[in-house]
Amino acid sequence: MILQGKTAVVTGGTRGIGLAVVKGFLDTGAAAVSVWGSRQETVDKALAELREAYPNAKLSGKCPALNDAAAVAQAMDEVAAGFGRIDILVNNAGISQSTKLNDYDPADFAKILDLNVAGVFNCTQAAVRHMKEQGGGVVLNTSSMVSIYGQPGGCGYPASKFAVNGLTKSLARELGPFNIRVNAVAPGITRTDMVAALPKEMIQPLINAIPLRRVGEPEDVANAFLYLASDMASYVTGAVLSVDGAAMT
Repeated sequence: MILQGKTAVVTGGTRGIGLAVVKGFLDTGAAAVSVWGSRQETVDKALAELREAYPNAKLSGKCPALNDAAAVAQAMDEVAAGFGRIDILVNNAGISQSTKLNDYDPADFAKILDLNVAGVFNCTQAAVRHMKEQGGGVVLNTSSMVSIYGQPGGCGYPASKFAVNGLTKSLARELGPFNIRVNAVAPGITRTDMVAALPKEMIQPLINAIPLRRVGEPEDVANAFLYLASDMASYVTGAVLSVDGAAMT
């Protein structure tokens, strides 16, 4: 049980990759997980599913606006008070867009950066205060394959994930002396609700471009987070781990 007794906060933890991460943590011994989502109803739905599957686990749910530093800090303080500590933070919440440049609303561009970058910063700052006091911890960020290769449209999303990579590498250097590791996972095409809804004629060309000839499952990505959260990765920090089947966009 590689996360035996650990406590964690997972933003964007109500579905898809985030929910798979929560389940992976609980499957491997995590003592307590706080599931954060964008709306109370989605948090409640996820908690109901998790409590049925893991009746002995200590669970909580939060839905602060991640671009509101004060709200995030308050929520993180409440989690730390309830769990006694915060060992792992997973910054998974994010939004994407595929709009072409000429049609791009600057407000939409700002919104993506506000959540995907400022949200990561706010959550990390709030969690690290506790991690420093307790003598260490792990911060994990969700990046994307498009942070490396870009994408033909929706430039705000790859720009935001490139910024996440920069935060990851810089904070790994800053926080290493405090025994806090900071890494990122860069998923490729993964079978989330959005991808599952695509018609076969749209998804098949994407699969054909992946050397492993399949899209990733949420559990594939969650396993990477699990490794990086555990002591098996005790000498890994500042890494951006690609989990994309060697796909390129």
